[in-house]
Amino acid sequence: MAERLKEKYLTKVRPALQERFGYKNPMQVPKLEKVVINMSVGDAITNSKILDVAVNEMIAISGQKPVITKAKKSIAAFKLREGMNVGCKVTLRGERMYVFLDKLFNIVLPRIRDFRGLSRKSFDGRGNYNMGLREQLVFPEINFDKVDKARGMDIVIVTTAKSDEEATAFLETMGLPLTKATPAKGAA
Repeated sequence: MAERLKEKYLTKVRPALQERFGYKNPMQVPKLEKVVINMSVGDAITNSKILDVAVNEMIAISGQKPVITKAKKSIAAFKLREGMNVGCKVTLRGERMYVFLDKLFNIVLPRIRDFRGLSRKSFDGRGNYNMGLREQLVFPEINFDKVDKARGMDIVIVTTAKSDEEATAFLETMGLPLTKATPAKGAA
């Protein structure tokens, strides 16, 4: 499965982008660097066992053991102290990154109810794309009957693109389903 997306990059995406942006060297063409998946578990403050469930779900989704994230500062209103475990994150590179993105583009996103494409405004200005999922149930590895609570997650796709225009062209040709571009106001 990972070979499919990597093969697509090497045979179709790289030559198309090289021609569109006029890169002289194929190494200038944007490529995927890493994918970071972050799951925040607010309930872990009162019950630490909930974090173990989230970690196991993250292992199933990503195929890699996540790192436990800790609170950076204390917030009395939330009964949160600095250093408490509040979530987990995983950084995917290489083979696992391609497998995850192939699954995300072709299986997970089409399973979301009323899905019409991802927002074009989620680029950060440096060629990276951020998106959030409301629940982990859209992943095929998650057993619906064993889920105690729907947990959302943030997914960051980090590329070597220098601008949002390059990143948009790159990720769209890779298969990221973005909403259709709307024409500028005043254009007929």
